[in-house]
Amino acid sequence: MTVIYCRHLHSLTHTCKRYAGLLHHLCNSYNTQVKEEVDKLLALKAELGEDGPKKFILKTPKGTRDYNPQQMAIREGVLSTIIGCFKRHGAESIDTPVFELKETLTGKYGEDSKLIYDLKDQGGEILSLRYDLTVPFARYLAMNKVSNVKRYHIAKVYRRDNPAVTRGRFREFYQCDFDIAGQYDLMIPDAECVKIVAEILSELNLGDFVIKVNHRKILDGMFGSCGVPQEKFRPACSAVDKLDKTFWEDVRLEMVDEKGIDPAAAELIGQYVQLNGGIDLAEALQQDERLSKSKPAKEGLEEMKTLLKFCDLYGISDKVVFDLSLARGLDYYTGVIYEAVLKGQATTRDESGEQVGVGSVAGGGRYDNLVGMFDAKGKNVPCVGVSIGVERVFSIIEAKAAAADNKTRTTETEVYVASAQKGMMEERMKLCKELWDAKIKTEHSYKKNPKMLSQVQYCEDNGIPLAIVIGESELQSGIVKIRNVITRQERDVPRDQMVAELQKELETMR
Repeated sequence: MTVIYCRHLHSLTHTCKRYAGLLHHLCNSYNTQVKEEVDKLLALKAELGEDGPKKFILKTPKGTRDYNPQQMAIREGVLSTIIGCFKRHGAESIDTPVFELKETLTGKYGEDSKLIYDLKDQGGEILSLRYDLTVPFARYLAMNKVSNVKRYHIAKVYRRDNPAVTRGRFREFYQCDFDIAGQYDLMIPDAECVKIVAEILSELNLGDFVIKVNHRKILDGMFGSCGVPQEKFRPACSAVDKLDKTFWEDVRLEMVDEKGIDPAAAELIGQYVQLNGGIDLAEALQQDERLSKSKPAKEGLEEMKTLLKFCDLYGISDKVVFDLSLARGLDYYTGVIYEAVLKGQATTRDESGEQVGVGSVAGGGRYDNLVGMFDAKGKNVPCVGVSIGVERVFSIIEAKAAAADNKTRTTETEVYVASAQKGMMEERMKLCKELWDAKIKTEHSYKKNPKMLSQVQYCEDNGIPLAIVIGESELQSGIVKIRNVITRQERDVPRDQMVAELQKELETMR
């Protein structure tokens, strides 16, 4: 009996242990699931914040904006003018990706490199949004072995800048670039770029403007002659570049306190950057005690005289000023630099002490060494180009239109097909088909039986110059009425002559 009892006890103990293990496993599994659910709730709470769900605010990201139809009509008109000028000078168009490999953009923009938008790792490539269109263009030339091209490129670029919407400064904005790549004679392509800026700003009728020109060699010669060490040329240039946005006392403080430039050198630089003029200034600087001993300065001044001579031949010398305060802080410039500024838009301070002003509306220069940075053998392709600051141009034109209370037309519709009676929808559709096939810009109502007054009002509100009116009597007689929306005069024309008559009348309106 004792043996049998022991056997039963052993079996029962084994069974209890097995069930205890199973129970322990179930508890662990349950605890794990509970922990996972609790973690999810905690993560959701952290995302929502302590106060629970917050009201979702509809807004565009900082430094960006939407554009309504009126604003887009203004933009399209500006871009059409700019593209027309680029094509008039023989340019062809290219496009490049909106993002580039980060290493493509690194080290090309000096202190402005901190404004580049970096993207998260996307499958093993470290990428950044393009900062401008010039560096991607240089990469394009090197990658495709292009040594001669005259191109324009209009696209969006991105900068982590401090936005100022009223001044036309955004984080996402369009650039309109024109560049000439290739080995050509001294200053001929450079002068044409300056001429293009003058043509565009004159056509856009923004007001009086001046195109400031300078030369990187002159700047380097000036810095060296004033006692700035060569390794601080670019930091000094970056500080001087801010003179269009702030004042000399601010720039001087930056040069001395932040850039570590000797105060005496800064004072000498201050004397030079106040100078501006024409060929006479270039000739005077050639006799300057300090600059006359600098090889870069002598070369730059000689090239500047050639540029100013060509500008005179192009009839724009009254718009061009040789200005020693112009620096343009981008590292890749090697020769002539230029910048267009609207007169009357000079920098001032508001009540809070902040600088106010639109700033430059175009800028560019020569960059002969940029392409070589991307070429495996270091082969350089000389380049010179200009970028139109269209966002600032848009801001100016929009402000002018608002001040003048001008109504901007947002469509290009030429003819509106109207019906004078009910049941004419299918006939309107037939007329629209005929006009669309003839490439005439046409609209009609999307209601089956629109009121005649509403149709006429639509034409007047949207600036549609002509209307075709059809009714039962016109159908029976095989005619249509052509109505001049502005004068309200009407005339009957045979249906088979409708397209030809409309084309003639539209031609007289253009």
